[in-house]
Amino acid sequence: MRTRGLRGALAADTEVGAGNVLARVLAHGADPDGPGLTFDTAVDGHPAEEALTLGRLDERVAARAAWLHERGVRPRDPVAVWATAAADMVLSFLALARLGAIPALMNGKLRPEIAAEYIRRLRGVGVLADDAHTALLAGHDLGVPLLGTPAQAGTGDPAAAPAHYRHHPDDPIVITHTSGTTGVPKAVLHSHASLFAATRHLLTMPQAQGTTRILNALPAPHTATVLMVNQALGNSAQMLLLSEQDGERVLDAIQRWHPDGVFGFSVTWAELARFDLSGYDLDSVRLWFNTGDCSHEPHIRRLVAVGSRDTVTRDGVVRVPGSVFIDGLGSSEMGHSMFHITHRADTDRYGRCIGRPYQFTRVAVLDADGEPVPTGEVGFLGVDSPSLFRGYWNDSVTTYRFRQRGWYLTGDLVRTDADGRFYHLDRAVDSVDAGDGRRLFTALSEERILAACPDVTDCTVVIVAEAGGVVTDVLLELTAGADETEDRTERVRAALGADVAATLRRVVPVRSADIPVTVTGKVRKVVLRERYLTEAAS
Repeated sequence: MRTRGLRGALAADTEVGAGNVLARVLAHGADPDGPGLTFDTAVDGHPAEEALTLGRLDERVAARAAWLHERGVRPRDPVAVWATAAADMVLSFLALARLGAIPALMNGKLRPEIAAEYIRRLRGVGVLADDAHTALLAGHDLGVPLLGTPAQAGTGDPAAAPAHYRHHPDDPIVITHTSGTTGVPKAVLHSHASLFAATRHLLTMPQAQGTTRILNALPAPHTATVLMVNQALGNSAQMLLLSEQDGERVLDAIQRWHPDGVFGFSVTWAELARFDLSGYDLDSVRLWFNTGDCSHEPHIRRLVAVGSRDTVTRDGVVRVPGSVFIDGLGSSEMGHSMFHITHRADTDRYGRCIGRPYQFTRVAVLDADGEPVPTGEVGFLGVDSPSLFRGYWNDSVTTYRFRQRGWYLTGDLVRTDADGRFYHLDRAVDSVDAGDGRRLFTALSEERILAACPDVTDCTVVIVAEAGGVVTDVLLELTAGADETEDRTERVRAALGADVAATLRRVVPVRSADIPVTVTGKVRKVVLRERYLTEAAS
């Protein structure tokens, strides 16, 4: 079956969902010798970075399903998966989904005590953990047994695997987790239908350039990787999944594997901006796709200046220098980016513009009571979409705290313009009410500083409400060779705008290692605020 016909068949298939894409692709006649997935580590003796065919991928998944079934795993059983390798996470997800169980994918960088508490709260039936993480769990009360390692699961007999579980649209299909900016991450539940809703919509659209040979630089346990695996399978695309996403590793993979699309989070683009990209072979890249937090203008501009893309001219389709960057805003809870905007070297709509919402979603800007605010006024982002998560696992209190008048409240502060475009100003918890109708935004301040200071590769703005007023500290990560002794205070003050500039206390050069981040690389601003409040009190 041709790819285009396969995509249409999948989009129209009422049985396909996030839990059975691999099986349905094969059922619709996809070539078993066609592209499956490629991992950066060896899989059951199969070499690293050598593609598994679709048929071989299905066999390796069946082996794991058989092994897990022999150990008593049944439909709707939650099973925690804690490992580092992308292969371990993805193959475990596919195998557990085949059984109708509920894989709970955990970021390998969680602290052991946090991971143990998270597992206890799942109240599942067991844990799959690689050797390194099994050792980290030693001595912790998990409340469930360790089933073994993902590698051991690969020793199962594929012929002994039970028939693929037949999912109902509402069946729970995967539990992923948030970044954990304040402690134990929230467990985010998606269903068979919800985590396929955006993919189904995209399959009805023309396939975009940059989506036939994909480098997945998203964290393997994240909702976004589950989405990308299913999209790649549905598009009959080739995809290499990275187990680690630091900038140097991503650049090396691009040069070695020559993808036409690279998918990642904003933290990865910030890391790439530290390098002189002209010294790397990036010509294959047509598309950079960002999800999660939206990206900063200087980081985007560096990326669209490299690579190449196809464009239509009077002489037909020609390849021209410069790539495309698709930005947006998403989260584990949203199930897919809710917005999209396309940047090229010749575009200039920045200022934290996240574009317009996808057609499959409804969004609104709301006040504290859940009522819509006028165009241009800042409010809380509300989302209503078939791709939304089903709730926080075993935590109804938190689930309903983020629901209001039919909207899911994302925790983001946004505004719209007269043309219907949305702009992301900050996370609500990171902004500060300065009184007299003024609200100060950290993310927007960071955007302005980066745009005004070319010798700064990244920055973090911390705004703290203290007794008697508000103070702002700016932490600058400088480009290689920049003068660390230079006083950049006035440049930063001019970039911030009057309201935030009036609260500026200090501008401090820092190393990236000085900034506390979550397991997915998000800055833990709550930790920085607490740190500076403690310093002020001492």
